Amino acid sequence: MLAALKQLVTDVDGAWAAALGGLDGLLVDGHSEADVDLTLLVAEHAGLLRAAKQAYEQTLSGGTPSEWFLRGETLSAYLLPIQDFFLLLILDGHGNLGQARVYGEQTLRQLETYL
Repeated sequence: MLAALKQLVTDVDGAWAAALGGLDGLLVDGHSEADVDLTLLVAEHAGLLRAAKQAYEQTLSGGTPSEWFLRGETLSAYLLPIQDFFLLLILDGHGNLGQARVYGEQTLRQLETYL
């Protein structure tokens, strides 16, 4: 798992962390090239993803979210849900979303074998 997460960070321009987390907010595995608390990043994004999932599935009748992207001034996050887990990729404010989508899907397929 760790090798796939490291490779994802290497492949995506502007990426500096990748993790597999549970919707319960627990970090399964992760890699970061910055001094950051991956446990906190996973916990916070799990809460946001749960809220978005509930809104789309129940309130808006929009179905289950298949990907999610948040962009801030200095931090961006790309999430791909899978079962009761999600792949989280953290990028700088100018990270390459196209690469995140392509390489994120590839990495998710590799991680599926562990779930």
